[in-house]
Amino acid sequence: MPLKIGFDNERYLTEQTSAILDRVKKFENKLYLEFGGKLLFDYHAARVLPGFDPNVKMRLLQKLGENSEVILCIYAGGSYDAREA
Repeated sequence: MPLKIGFDNERYLTEQTSAILDRVKKFENKLYLEFGGKLLFDYHAARVLPGFDPNVKMRLLQKLGENSEVILCIYAGGSYDAREA
């Protein structure tokens, strides 16, 4: 049985870009977004969503182009257990 495509990357890019730019206008051209999961090479999402481009989040940022600035935060410590905090 052929694998059915379940995710439309181009539609995602079009709709997300439009929605993000609309929200930016509502907040005086400043909007903070958090991307969940991996920003690049998200092969887990690609396995779960047939047709998902593992780099679609980076493509979204490229589409926003000069309208965006990126702050990348990386936690490089050991595993975190909220119960220990």
